[in-house]
Amino acid sequence: MTTAAHHHDDDRGPGLSRRRLLGASAALGAGAWLLRGTVGPDSAEATTPAPPGLPAGTEPFQRVYRNWSGEIRTDQLWTCAPRTPEEVPALADWARAHGWRLRAQGHRHTWAPLTVADGTPGADRVLLLDTTRHLTAITADSPGTVRAQSGASMEALLAHLAERGLGLTAVPAPGELTVGGVLAIGGHGTAVPAAGEVRPDGHGYGSVSNQVVRLTAVVLDPATDRYTLRTFDRSEADSAAFLVHLGRAFVTEVVLRAGADRPLRCVSRLDLTAGELFARPGGSPSSPLSTSSTPARPRTFADFVERDGRVEAIWFAYTERPWLKTWSVTPNRPLASRAVDEPYNYPFSDSVPEPVARLAGDLLAGAWGSAPLFGQLQYLIAKIGLTGDLADVLLSGGLLRELLTGEVLTHLLAGGLRSDLWGPSRTLLHYLRPTTLRVTANGYAILARRADIQWVVAEFADRYRELIDACRDRGEFPVNGAVEIRVTGVDDPAWSGVPGARPPLLSALRPRPDRPEWDTAVWLDVLGFPGTPGLHRFDRDLEQALLRSFDGTRAGLRVEWSKGWAYTEDAAWADPDVLDRVVPASHRDGGGPGWDEAVATLDRHDPHRVFGNPFLDRLLKL
Repeated sequence: MTTAAHHHDDDRGPGLSRRRLLGASAALGAGAWLLRGTVGPDSAEATTPAPPGLPAGTEPFQRVYRNWSGEIRTDQLWTCAPRTPEEVPALADWARAHGWRLRAQGHRHTWAPLTVADGTPGADRVLLLDTTRHLTAITADSPGTVRAQSGASMEALLAHLAERGLGLTAVPAPGELTVGGVLAIGGHGTAVPAAGEVRPDGHGYGSVSNQVVRLTAVVLDPATDRYTLRTFDRSEADSAAFLVHLGRAFVTEVVLRAGADRPLRCVSRLDLTAGELFARPGGSPSSPLSTSSTPARPRTFADFVERDGRVEAIWFAYTERPWLKTWSVTPNRPLASRAVDEPYNYPFSDSVPEPVARLAGDLLAGAWGSAPLFGQLQYLIAKIGLTGDLADVLLSGGLLRELLTGEVLTHLLAGGLRSDLWGPSRTLLHYLRPTTLRVTANGYAILARRADIQWVVAEFADRYRELIDACRDRGEFPVNGAVEIRVTGVDDPAWSGVPGARPPLLSALRPRPDRPEWDTAVWLDVLGFPGTPGLHRFDRDLEQALLRSFDGTRAGLRVEWSKGWAYTEDAAWADPDVLDRVVPASHRDGGGPGWDEAVATLDRHDPHRVFGNPFLDRLLKL
């Protein structure tokens, strides 16, 4: 922190004023992410009476629930931390008898109100079950599988696999997610087979849920009319409803399939323009740097997917220079690559530099017109941290030069260059710490033919640009975060290695039986700070544009469960047409098992909806 931080409430200085510091802290989660201390049932600070008649040994406490982006915040809710899986069925019996509901809680790194809704009052009869304290065991199940309890972190899971020479092809970028949370929403990474790549045994290119070979869930036993633990093999039809359950069930343990670890090389580049990378297929890109629509070396997003199979584009708002990352299977370290042996290798992103924090604070304090400058600054920070190239800094003027002081540049360059990394897969698959900027995000999966990847990203880019330009013409800046684009395969149940396995019924990656050529999903996310004026309206307009573009003719849209969707002008997860018609239809279209079977199966195993909440009651209905 600079000495200018001592200017107190004077906002005229170049440093972090108190108001700016508070705003930046909210953006970074520096204070907002710290939960209030737990309150015991006998404390004078308890806001409501403790749940009555809990099973012996249950130790309830009150705690505020706050999700990762800060958009969901509740009153102090009663919480407990089951010590063993067997305690959960006892709690379910108790909840049924007393009219309470149980919600699994992990690391709260989510956006959607699948656990609890914003503003849930302490008087509601809801008991949170914190899985991260005790339900964290990870053990070998067989030479090619791992057994993990639902509260174990993904970082711990991949570390365990690495010790055994195993790995997964793709996982979500943050490591501080619970296994149970990732499976509940069909968590994914970015991967399809590169040209000529043969899928090794144990690996898959879809969701992490599709790697499950066996799971244990809490269900009602009709013979005893009590809740119990039941293990489902992947070959059992009902298991398909639990693989992605949105919090409508409680899974205590899973067995996942893995394969021999494959070291990866991750190359970052910022020399491409958005016009090149997201160009219309078969046409000339808008960038003057491009020479043809079929270049000898990769220049479009689809070109890189074809070459490496694992691609992520991060397109900073109001800039034309995306950050493109590609991962390629590389058994031996290339001479040009920097070897890494731990994850989280982008410190400029994980520990947000002071200039970014300062601008973030200004944005949150109401200087929304600074969004273009914020996007440019994020691009420059990434370029310096990745490549050490200061040319753009020297050419920039005004406030950007003022922000990127010598002290800041020295800090960014101190960790060494990061544009070409090589190491075990887990060191490159986990690259986001909880300390990164806490933004909100919408999320969609576009199912299409692999041959149509470039058309999908170009169609999205065109619709996004149109809306951004229209807003800018009105003097509005509703978007202040990056666009993120990834690609995965759909969920092929054969990859689980279990004969008779079925795809996860509620997975956004469940194949369409009537469109077998749709073998790929393009994931689209637009990020921004919660509370930005016009952000929900922008997201609504973009969502409606995407529904028109990907209407099932050439490609189809499904929502990404953990992100934002069903937008109105002023809220997410609120549009009645999207909630009641569009989302269910996207899982019914094409025939075959899907929405209706999943909802019916979950209802049959938990007919009292002990594991549910009002939002899921609305969403998951027949």
